[in-house]
Amino acid sequence: MDDLRLLVGDLRRQLERHVRAGAWAARAGSPTRAAGPEVAVPVTEPSVDTPRRTLAQIRDELGECQRCKLHATRTKLVFGNGAEDAALMFVGEAPGADEDRIGDPFVGKAGELLDKMIEAMGWTRPTVYVANILKSRPPGNRNPQPDEVAACIPFLWAQIDAIRPRIIVALGRPAANGLLGRDAPISALRGRFHDARGYKVLPTFHPAYLLREPERKRDVWTDLKLVIVELDRLGIRSPHPPKT
Repeated sequence: MDDLRLLVGDLRRQLERHVRAGAWAARAGSPTRAAGPEVAVPVTEPSVDTPRRTLAQIRDELGECQRCKLHATRTKLVFGNGAEDAALMFVGEAPGADEDRIGDPFVGKAGELLDKMIEAMGWTRPTVYVANILKSRPPGNRNPQPDEVAACIPFLWAQIDAIRPRIIVALGRPAANGLLGRDAPISALRGRFHDARGYKVLPTFHPAYLLREPERKRDVWTDLKLVIVELDRLGIRSPHPPKT
């Protein structure tokens, strides 16, 4: 019976993700349309009450993680922070030196820029959720390696399933490829929504990259405006008016 309950719960969670993504949503009695421009169909929140792990439970399961080699060189594990029911989530690639020292994601100059991006959208750091693909800093801030991503990303997906954000903003190529299971440049992914396990993902440039290439801030704001519009379409209002 326990195995059956687990199977039913897993199937229900999959159904919820499809419904939330609009994959099976349709207006009652709508006729079949000929090929043409797609019309957005409002998606309602699923009513199925399924058990799920809390962020606290996931953090306890992660423990003082030693599942990959990065535990030997990190100072602090960086889990993530923000609202546990956030409609909007931001995912980066890995902690940097400041994050490794403090234990929180996106601090320092890149974190300050991310805060400004979030505030321009009408949100604040406490009202969104911020995390990384990796929970430990790679030495010298190098890119995450495949074995490190494989060990860590199940915990990120557990966080995502606990929060159930309506939109995830992937910051930078490693974050976007990690979530989408792709190997593509960020320039080929940004500017449009992608589906990842039933969640809407909008890739854009990483704040650290914008500090080096400030002329790309305009591109990022174009991407973030897509998020603002989509949240509005879903009936989700930001705590403050976004910048125009």
